[in-house]
Amino acid sequence: MKTNVESSYLKIENLWKFFGKFLALENISLEVKEGEFICFLGPSGCGKTTLLRAIAGLDLQSSGTTLQGGKDVSNLPPSERDFGIVFQSYALFPNLSIEKNIAYGLENTGRSKDEIKARVAELLELVGLPEQGKKYPAQLSGGQQQRIALARAIATNPGLLLLDEPLSALDAKVRVHLRHEIKELQRKLGVTTVMVTHDQEEALAMADRIVVMNHGVIEQVGTPTEIYREPSSLFVADFIGEMNQITATAGAGNKVRFGSAVMESAPHQFNEGDKIIAAIRPNDIIPHGDSAHSLGKDDRVETESNAIDVEVGEMEFLGSFWRCRLRHELFGNEDLIADFSINAVRRLELSEGSTMLIELPPTRLMAFAGSE
Repeated sequence: MKTNVESSYLKIENLWKFFGKFLALENISLEVKEGEFICFLGPSGCGKTTLLRAIAGLDLQSSGTTLQGGKDVSNLPPSERDFGIVFQSYALFPNLSIEKNIAYGLENTGRSKDEIKARVAELLELVGLPEQGKKYPAQLSGGQQQRIALARAIATNPGLLLLDEPLSALDAKVRVHLRHEIKELQRKLGVTTVMVTHDQEEALAMADRIVVMNHGVIEQVGTPTEIYREPSSLFVADFIGEMNQITATAGAGNKVRFGSAVMESAPHQFNEGDKIIAAIRPNDIIPHGDSAHSLGKDDRVETESNAIDVEVGEMEFLGSFWRCRLRHELFGNEDLIADFSINAVRRLELSEGSTMLIELPPTRLMAFAGSE
C-alpha cells in the first residue's frame, strides 16, 4: 500500500490537445499526489474525458508532457503505461466468464495458473462477489458488472487507476452505494486514482481534490470544501451546488451595492462602481424572524446592513428542508432562493405571503465579475 501522499506521482505539464482546428485542451498543468483520489468535474464537452484519455495514451496530446512516477510517458502507447481503467459501459467480454474477465490482464504477466486463480478469487472477495466467478456478465446486475470491471482494472496492481464516468449508467441508489464502496476500496489499496464525472455530488463525496474544467481549461483545483465554499469564479460557484446571483456593483472596500442597499461581502478586488454579480448559496441565508421588529436578544445579526425584510413566496418541501422563494425590490424581478431547515420553518411559523427578516452573512456573500 502506498503511504507517501506528499510526493507527486502524476505530473502533467503544459498539455495541449487539438482535434483538427478544434482546441480541446489548453495548456493544462496539474500534479496528483501518490495515493490521492482526484475527480475531473465539468459539463459535457469541457475536456475532462479528453484529458483522461491523454493520461492513458488513448489520445496522445498535441504538445506537453505527462510524467508518471517520475517517468516521462508522454509518447508511450497504452500497453506500456502502468494503469488500469474502468469505463462507463463496463467493457466486459460477454463471451467470457467473470473469472476469465478478471484474469484477462493477468495472463501475460508470467504468473502461473494457480497464482492467477488465487488472485481472481482474492479480487472477487475484495469487490464482494465471491460466488459469481462462474457466471457471465449478462447474468449480473449493472452494479455487479461495474464491480467486476473494477476488479479487472486493479488485477495487476497498477500504479494508476482511471475511472471514466464509472457510475453514470447506474440507477441513483446503486450509484450512491457503489461510490462509497469504490472510495473505501481506493483507500484500502492506496492506488492513485483519477475519475471523470459530470456529477457534482459524486465529486464532492468521493474526491480528495476536485479539478473543475470548462472549455478545455482548468477553472479551479481544490478540496471539495474549498471548491464549494470558496469558488474562484462564477462558473465554479454556479456549477457546484445552487447559487443565487444578483446583479450588483462593487462598493468601496469589501462592499457590494444592489438597489439602494450597500452590504458587506467577502473580500474582493473590484474597484468601486465595477459591475459585478453578488452571489450567495441558498443554505447560507440565515432566517431571523417575522420582521426586523421581532428580533429577540438571542437573535444576533452579524451586520445590520446585511439584514433585510422579505416576503415569503412559493415554499417547496424537499424532505430534509424547505426551499423558499423570497421577494424584495432589491432583487429586481428575480426571487432569492433560500433553504431553511424544517425546525426553522416550524419555529418561525413561515408560510407563503408572510414577511420575515433574513441575513446575508458577509463571509458568505461573494462578488464575481459581471457582464460589461
